[in-house]
Amino acid sequence: MTTPVTRMIGLVRRGEARWLNYLFASGLALGSDAGLFLLLLDAGLRPMAASAIGYCAGILVHWLVSSRLVFADGTAARGTGERHRQKWLFVGSALVGLALTTAIVGAGTALGLDPRLAKLAAIVVSFQATYLLRRHIVFRAAVA
Repeated sequence: MTTPVTRMIGLVRRGEARWLNYLFASGLALGSDAGLFLLLLDAGLRPMAASAIGYCAGILVHWLVSSRLVFADGTAARGTGERHRQKWLFVGSALVGLALTTAIVGAGTALGLDPRLAKLAAIVVSFQATYLLRRHIVFRAAVA
């Protein structure tokens, strides 16, 4: 008989706990991005500027949660060149996610898909791509 505890142990054994923590971090980042975007729109900021600022805030929130919770065992010490490199790689991975999202939404709508469905597909692909980049490149020591 499987209990919640044995299921949780199984998740940790298979490395899924890190993925679930990453899902949590992504949700916080998305909420920060969207929330700030809406606040800035209500304050009268132009949509493109509000979107860019919200996206940057989302990257910052994601870095904070990822480097302290999800990949804490692979985050370099503060004030080191390696930590600086990780931050730049993290931003680079976010830009890869943005490029994938833009390309998938563009291709999907060009093929006649509803933009919301294309965006959902893009979220899934971008989420997994950035997770893999961050796990295997940005915070590579965390995998060891």
